[in-house]
Amino acid sequence: MECLLNASNPVFGAYAFYGSIVILKMFALALMTSMKRGETGVFANTEDAQFFYTGQEKDKSKRVIFDNSKVERVRRNHLNDLENIPAFLVLGLIYVTIEPTLSTALWHFRIFVISRVLHMIVYQLQFPQPSRGIIFLFGFLANMSMAVQII
Repeated sequence: MECLLNASNPVFGAYAFYGSIVILKMFALALMTSMKRGETGVFANTEDAQFFYTGQEKDKSKRVIFDNSKVERVRRNHLNDLENIPAFLVLGLIYVTIEPTLSTALWHFRIFVISRVLHMIVYQLQFPQPSRGIIFLFGFLANMSMAVQII
């Protein structure tokens, strides 16, 4: 039996490529959260405020704030990735093993990745609903389609 999880399988290669893109996007949101905390002078931990805060406030512990709207928007976007991307990574890997055609796999992988990138953009730029919901639905349906084909 041939191993399907190697670089000679173009479906696995596509999965690895698109999976890496969404992982890098997720890492980017983690960095954006940290950058937004630094930019706003708002931190989640006292030790972070003590070390990083350079503003005028004498009591740096007052910079531990959990409800800054700018920080929370990026954090919620990152949390949404953490709720959706692992499912794609698991389903996509199992999907490779059922030997779909390359074109079918590419459609699933691309739709999911494009939906996650667009979701991040419309979330951060605060596009009105239902834009974000519709974009989310495309990625969700790509995952659902893979799951149904697997079972």
